[in-house]
Amino acid sequence: MAQFGQYTPPVYRRQRIERARPSLKHLAHLKRLFPYAYQYRVKIALGIAGLIAMQMCAAAMPMFMRTAIDSLAIKDPDILIPVLGILTVAVVRSFISVYSSRTLQRVAISSSYDIRKRFFSHVQRMGSTFFNRFGTGDVMSRSSGDIAMVRRVIAGGWVQVLTFVFSIIVGLSFMLYLSPTLTALVLLPTPVVAYLGVTMSRRLFPMVRERRQAMDDVTSFTSENLNGIRTVQAMAQEQQEIGRFDDMGTRYASLVYRSTKYRAKMNLVMPFVSIFSTLLILGYGGQLVVDGVISIGTYTAFFAYMYMVTGPIGQVGGWLSTFTSAAAATERLFEVLDYEPEIEDDPHATASSEIQGRVEFRHFSYAYPGAEEEAVHDISLTVEAGETVAFLGRVGCGKSTVLRSLVRMNDPGPGMLLIDGTDVRRYPLQQLRSQVALIPQDPFLFSLTIRNNLTYDEPDRELPPIEHAAQLAELLDAIDEFPDGMETIVGERGMTLSGGQKQRATLARGLIRDARILAMDDCFSSVDTRTEERILGRLKEVRQGRTTLLVSHRVSTARHADRIFVMEGGRILESGTHAELIAKGGYYSDLEAVQSNQDQDRARKAALLRNLDIDVRVVNG
Repeated sequence: MAQFGQYTPPVYRRQRIERARPSLKHLAHLKRLFPYAYQYRVKIALGIAGLIAMQMCAAAMPMFMRTAIDSLAIKDPDILIPVLGILTVAVVRSFISVYSSRTLQRVAISSSYDIRKRFFSHVQRMGSTFFNRFGTGDVMSRSSGDIAMVRRVIAGGWVQVLTFVFSIIVGLSFMLYLSPTLTALVLLPTPVVAYLGVTMSRRLFPMVRERRQAMDDVTSFTSENLNGIRTVQAMAQEQQEIGRFDDMGTRYASLVYRSTKYRAKMNLVMPFVSIFSTLLILGYGGQLVVDGVISIGTYTAFFAYMYMVTGPIGQVGGWLSTFTSAAAATERLFEVLDYEPEIEDDPHATASSEIQGRVEFRHFSYAYPGAEEEAVHDISLTVEAGETVAFLGRVGCGKSTVLRSLVRMNDPGPGMLLIDGTDVRRYPLQQLRSQVALIPQDPFLFSLTIRNNLTYDEPDRELPPIEHAAQLAELLDAIDEFPDGMETIVGERGMTLSGGQKQRATLARGLIRDARILAMDDCFSSVDTRTEERILGRLKEVRQGRTTLLVSHRVSTARHADRIFVMEGGRILESGTHAELIAKGGYYSDLEAVQSNQDQDRARKAALLRNLDIDVRVVNG
């Protein structure tokens, strides 16, 4: 039996990686890049014109060489003009090459930047279902590695194709002019090269895709592990995590090795097949020179044009692998870009521009995608503008679902949730989420200063309102104790702050907005009861005339509300003021007795806890 903390490798390390099914349809994905390149069509046209001019210059050089070599056979050779011609062509070609390369590289950088911007902005609109399907590491891998592959094909892939096509056209034209017979011999291996290129490209595509997916797994695991590094260290599981990373890294390395080996095979096979053309020309072409059919200059020029044709053919494996990788990357990018946002703005929004604060739930029910049961069922209640209400209950009873629906993090059904008498779905998302402040349960902080975290929605705020919000959240004294005060860097996810400080910082970030509706989702769970009492007392003063909704599992939090709704199993179990619920002697009253510090009778607490479970079962039954 393995000892505690000892790592046992999983079974899949010993499994053979199966070969993916080849296909030729993958290259069709590349056409989806055209709209991004089309907007730079003028620069692309200039770059292509430069490529054509470069090939024309390259095509002129062998003719100058032919003239120079043939002139050596006469008594008074004149090679000055050919030499000057070659020099001039080389200089002009160099300048054109620099201009064309820079132009096309700029197009590639600009296009990939446009794709990256669209990718990021698209992901910003996604909901929980999307992130359940695409993990953080997966999204990061697609936004970096896959876009880099796309950029390479925009920058060099099309250049290679155009160079390939134009080189063959120009080279073959001059070869036919010099010797039709030798040209026919050069073209003999071409069908074989084309067949091998297509076949091998089909097999490479799934290999590249599997490799990218394995990279997603490595990135996701690394991101999750580093976010939870304190938990890993606290439980002494460093070796366990190293072993898991070794498994994922080994699988990724195996897939990289497989695809790299196959690319190397492509780059070996293509030039090897095309070398037969050279052997044929050396044998048959040399005999033609000996027989006086063609001159040495013509023979030399033909060789140069032959390499203009066979050189790109030999590189077919390389640029096919580039296109194949880019096609796989494009498919993965558009898997995300084609994903429809779960929550969209109503194109015919008719809501008022200023929210007053009246909230109404009409037979409100909500079920999460894929869930068999509803998280919230048939809730009907009204919160008047300026009122403070609390939703209390155990974990999973639907409290957070109610609050998240206010800002359409969960999308309620038509007519189920109204703000100021208007269906919440009729409000533009930007307006709704800017005028309804939701303070989430998870106290997330960015790797910025405390000041930047508190003023996240409006960084240009003056210092007084920032300090006021921090004071309301009982955070100002803690900030003053830091050497850099408001300019203290909180670290990744606020790791330099305690749990209570992070929660109060998140609270201050919501309070600074002074929204007409404030929804606080259990944001006192890491705050001691005395601090909580002071915060809620201050909030009651500053939020006069503004609507406040609280979610909590503590009676000490709920008692400050004008009305309390006790939830269980997605339903309202009982409601009323703190005094009314205590007087009823029901669930809330028993819960208050269990949580009260004044009740020292442990036997009664134990009995109440048992009764609470029995009562809930009866109600739900």
